[in-house]
Amino acid sequence: MSNVIEIKDLSKIYRLGIVGSKTIAEDLNRLWARIRGKEDPYLKIGETNRRSVKGKTEFIWALKDINFSIKDGERFGIIGKNGAGKSTLLKILSRVASPTKGSVKVRGRVASLLEVGTGFHPELTGRDNIFLNGSILGMTQYEIKSKFDSIVEFSGVERYIDTPVKRYSSGMYVRLAFAVAAHLEPEILIVDEVLAVGDAEFQKKCLSKMYDVSEKEGRTVLFVSHNLQAIKNLCQKSVILNNGELFAEGPTAETIDKYNKLIRDVKIDAKTDIDNKLNRRGKGMIRFSGIEVLGSDGNKKFNFELGESIRFRISYEVYKEMKGITIIIALLSGISRECLTLSNFELTKSTVPPGTRGEAEIEFPDIYIKPGEYPLYFELIDSELNGYSKDVLDDLTAPIVISGGSNVKNSDFHPNKPSGYFAIPSRVIINEINSHSFYNEAL
Repeated sequence: MSNVIEIKDLSKIYRLGIVGSKTIAEDLNRLWARIRGKEDPYLKIGETNRRSVKGKTEFIWALKDINFSIKDGERFGIIGKNGAGKSTLLKILSRVASPTKGSVKVRGRVASLLEVGTGFHPELTGRDNIFLNGSILGMTQYEIKSKFDSIVEFSGVERYIDTPVKRYSSGMYVRLAFAVAAHLEPEILIVDEVLAVGDAEFQKKCLSKMYDVSEKEGRTVLFVSHNLQAIKNLCQKSVILNNGELFAEGPTAETIDKYNKLIRDVKIDAKTDIDNKLNRRGKGMIRFSGIEVLGSDGNKKFNFELGESIRFRISYEVYKEMKGITIIIALLSGISRECLTLSNFELTKSTVPPGTRGEAEIEFPDIYIKPGEYPLYFELIDSELNGYSKDVLDDLTAPIVISGGSNVKNSDFHPNKPSGYFAIPSRVIINEINSHSFYNEAL
């Protein structure tokens, strides 16, 4: 297959808060450099695009030395954190913006869906906007008329087709906009995160349409999303953008694994951040001394597939007498940080003296929860005073990631599986308590 998109040494620099140069002298310096065939002198002082760090100059590289190519008929994903340069790249590919350096070669007609309602007029009806938006995207009146019924049916807004779109919800906007773009029959379809606005049923419909556009019609799909499961299901290859630079490129499954490590900054010998004081609270009577997340084989990992088992190896130290010890482990929502699970384990009912060290290994077998990212919550409490927290670690910096799962017989998530707050079947594999091992230190 030939390349339909070729990106070589692509860079884009922006000046924060200012349109053009500050002075005529700067403009003249740029012009003189361009006449002599030299590099723009102000590009030399551009900084890496780190949105959370205060810069030393007004120039930032939204993109810096990007190189990759996309083949004809390929479904290609672009992954990255907010501000990584994804939207800038798509605008350049859609010819909305031009690069500062480097080159972009695009072969074929491009249809882009970058923002909700782009090309729509709020005072016009849905019917009028189909013709308006279709014309902007390059469709003839005859094409629009012949595909009108199909566009309306796909959008699912037939009842409101003669209503001004200013009265549409953002989801209805996206439905109609995507329906028009999908029926343009472009050689290249570019879709940004806008699909996140639609409901689950429509997102599934759009992903299916993009798959058909590529698989059956041989067209190229470029898809940007923060929904890693959608990227994994649809895209054959993906790239990661990080701070405007190309971080990784390759098969989507491998790329997503690299991205998960990037966003959590997890090292190969990953440990949860038990020393993070911002997410730790308690009375100091007992403290976690170590937490490790393991696979069923005992190796450290954070990425799991649906149906796999998750193990937690917990170690702790007791500094004041405890009336028994109970540990609580929970998974939190990746978005709201609400508790989704709650599992209690009474490690001992007996009184535990200061200086005691203990270790427990707890397993969640055959986990079947909705794929996604789940921050972790751990709590050690006094069994007798049930609920009186002694050490709490919540929203740790290394959440576990549940993927669709290649070892699941039915790839669809079963509707009878629990969602929202629920209990996960679990068991204690190891429970060792060693009293007085550091008694003098504790006192």
